Amino acid sequence: MRLLILLLMLFPAAAIRAQEDNLITYGVSLSGQISSASPRAVYAFDGLRGEVLSISLKATGSLDPVLSLVDAGGAILFHQDDSAGSRDVTIEAFRVPQSGRYRLIVGRFGYRLGSTTGGYTLLVERIGVSSASGSALRYGDSVINTITNMTPQMFYSFRARRGDLINIRMERVSGDLDPYLQVVDSSAFLLADNDDATGSGSLDAGIFNLLIEQDGTYIIKATRYGEAAGTSSGRFVLTLEEADNSGLGNSPQAAIPILVGETLDGELTNANYNRYYAFEARADDLITVRMNRTAGTLDAFLILANAGLQQLAADDDSGGGQNARIENFLIPADGRYYIIASRFEGETGTTAGGYRLELQSLGNAFDGVPENVARISYGTTITGRIDDQTPEVRFAFWGFQNDAITVALNRGDGDLDPAVSILDANGNALISDDDSGGGQNARIARYVLPRAGVYTIRATRFSGTDGNPNTQGSFILVLARVFE
Repeated sequence: MRLLILLLMLFPAAAIRAQEDNLITYGVSLSGQISSASPRAVYAFDGLRGEVLSISLKATGSLDPVLSLVDAGGAILFHQDDSAGSRDVTIEAFRVPQSGRYRLIVGRFGYRLGSTTGGYTLLVERIGVSSASGSALRYGDSVINTITNMTPQMFYSFRARRGDLINIRMERVSGDLDPYLQVVDSSAFLLADNDDATGSGSLDAGIFNLLIEQDGTYIIKATRYGEAAGTSSGRFVLTLEEADNSGLGNSPQAAIPILVGETLDGELTNANYNRYYAFEARADDLITVRMNRTAGTLDAFLILANAGLQQLAADDDSGGGQNARIENFLIPADGRYYIIASRFEGETGTTAGGYRLELQSLGNAFDGVPENVARISYGTTITGRIDDQTPEVRFAFWGFQNDAITVALNRGDGDLDPAVSILDANGNALISDDDSGGGQNARIARYVLPRAGVYTIRATRFSGTDGNPNTQGSFILVLARVFE
């Protein structure tokens, strides 16, 4: 008791908390020196309720070490000098009473008044977690407990980060227990629940690939079917695990949001060779994505995919060197899209390193095109009518430089003599045709677009001359991209 009082007098709790923390990692040994100039050292660790820790302090030289543990409020939880006749201090199983920051004070017998000096090693190891309700779990933990009529439910907490994917299993090991699981957030909002895990072949409960949307503390409720009103009972094993590809950006479910105009830095490794990003876009938006290497040997590779993860575009080296670029891509429909930042040859690739990802928009491809002009795309077949009330119909489409296209305008009924033209963005005719489609049908075959941009197809009729009336009737228009 006198030593505890002396400790509090020499090292008040406020001074201990004010000192910059040397953070402890479980399982990693730390070394230090105690001398008259430095008669103590303070280390900190973040413990979770119910964790069971082994703590050892070993001395060298003439040092007679002492070890104290202080909680976040400054209360001394233990103070120990010698263990089993040795100068070394060993705490074989300390159970953390509450989640929070704890501090270990390493000193010498007598502290400032002492005379021994020397080196030491400090090791804190996590050897388990209590199965008692209320314990805090880490990924990889399993606990065993019992559901009875007196205790029909147990609660366990865990901390998770945005983008984590988690699996929780509750397996019966005795009795007639019918397990039931719930996961709630810190506001008690239900995120997921399960009674019978699909495919388990038993009454065991399981929640799999649960995506964590926000950093925070979450609660697992382990109970039985019917909960307090249920009738089954027995022992269970509860396991908390991190699922494959857990982590923000490691899967489509946990894709990193990226906004137009935003630049984000990332890194690819052999373990994580794909990083997923997500954005929202409107039909006919024009986007450019760039992925430039910033460190290492990375040979960047870009993939653009739709909400169903179907590949829409990909690029390896269009950004120059080993940089990737998807330029002026036309978004096909409103919705969610994914950018996959990868490396050449993906899983079997050998390059790795840092990169910078940039998403840009050139606006909507058809900004400035009159609303009464229909938007079409390659592979479109459309019908309409040309007559005295509607002598021509226009259609706008987006094309890339060097695209080879064919436009066919065929008569459907009536005496229509079709004529067709392709206009540039300024309305100037680039090419026209009247009868190349056979009979009185019009056809522009294998026309190569001179640049990327908006083009207009003008569907009209051959003008009557020499007293002949203008023709009229229905038409069928086909726009196709031609590949050799």
